[in-house]
Amino acid sequence: MFDNLSDKLESVFKKLRGQGVMTEDNIKDALREVRLALLEADVNFKVVKDFVENVRLKAVGTEVMQSLAPGQQVVRIVHDELISLMGGDQDNNLDLAAKPPVVLMLVGLQGAGKTTTCGKLGSWLRKQKRRPLLVPADVYRPAAIEQLKTVGRQLNIDVFDSQTGQEPVDICSAAVRFAELNGFDTVLLDTAGRHQIDDFLMNELERIKAAAQPREILFVADAMTGQEAVTVAGGFNDRLGITGVILSKLDGDAKGGAALSIKAVTGAPVKFVGLGEKLDALEVFHPDRLVSRILGMGDVLTLVEKAQSALDEKETARLTQKLKKNQFDLEDFLAQLQQIKKLGSLESIMGMIPGMGKMVKQMQGAQPSEKEMKRIEAIIRSMTPAERADHGIINGSRRLRIAKGSGTTVQEINLLLKRFTEAQKMMKQLTKLGPKNLMKGMGGLPGLGNLGGLGKGLFPFGR
Repeated sequence: MFDNLSDKLESVFKKLRGQGVMTEDNIKDALREVRLALLEADVNFKVVKDFVENVRLKAVGTEVMQSLAPGQQVVRIVHDELISLMGGDQDNNLDLAAKPPVVLMLVGLQGAGKTTTCGKLGSWLRKQKRRPLLVPADVYRPAAIEQLKTVGRQLNIDVFDSQTGQEPVDICSAAVRFAELNGFDTVLLDTAGRHQIDDFLMNELERIKAAAQPREILFVADAMTGQEAVTVAGGFNDRLGITGVILSKLDGDAKGGAALSIKAVTGAPVKFVGLGEKLDALEVFHPDRLVSRILGMGDVLTLVEKAQSALDEKETARLTQKLKKNQFDLEDFLAQLQQIKKLGSLESIMGMIPGMGKMVKQMQGAQPSEKEMKRIEAIIRSMTPAERADHGIINGSRRLRIAKGSGTTVQEINLLLKRFTEAQKMMKQLTKLGPKNLMKGMGGLPGLGNLGGLGKGLFPFGR
């Protein structure tokens, strides 16, 4: 989403770092480019004006102008101001400390992804050892109630049994009472939306607020709508007093202005971001981490957290030991593919590693794709256990059988086996570095390192 903004800011910062001496004119020129980059990213123009002025006032100070690396100082100021712009100085944690059941009310326009987000938030709460109850209170949109029930079944989370003929306020009030009597500590209200703000919708939401007494009112905004999301958030905030924002579809290809503007316009912090269609694709929002990604500094903390939650530690330890003993085979590689898929797309993973985001762009599609990963999986799954353990036994007739079973060609099988042999040799060399240097050479994460070492060699298709 922020690729274009990242490229433009990187260009500005490159010029700044090359300045031996900073003058007010240099800073003025740089900030003009920063302002244009932010406006092109669809950031609210008033927000941009205030942001640039704040940076200018700090950048022309004596401490910066006379420092040994003034360009770096200006970059640091922009970095810090971007974090502040997105609420870096504000607590973005959910308020769950009240006497249960704690009521969380989700609001927003139709199409923003409220219902899916309700399920995602329920899944996140369960990971925090909470017992959530999902409440379908949208009686107007066709199949909205059934949609949330389906999401609940997929996640194995309880859904309150509401009907289209009921009043939304009555549904929410009854759901809270049901939660009290049945031991649910968190209630998630999936309210109705409209294509635009109107009095009927707002009056209904105000009555739900009065009846259910939500601890949090979370505005769900479609990040793809840009400044329109910011405008709508302001309207909801004026009538309901929203306490936080959940940005859905932040993995899309929009410019990202909503993420950068919404806190400054509404005063409500972004608390979560949706990064995909899967029901576990919801992350706590950390302004400093997003800024690091925008400025090409990576996001190692989020990557480590993803790895810790998604990767099987025992399996990773077993594979690392096999790697050290030079016993890594195709069965092990298939296991690693399964682990890495839990972390998300390869592009998103690489974008979290410092310096890799820019490299991905330079590779222009040369990095392994999701389609290639699936093809590799199909080939390996078409092999017998003996063939996976020792690919040297795969002769001509076996290759033909594997190709037919995986829907590929013998040439592709040959290329994969050749690349795997080369990758094994490379890994053998890496293991000679010792455990500490091994992990450094492989990217620092055992669950990612094997793919990092094999990536160039094992994804031969589509070249």
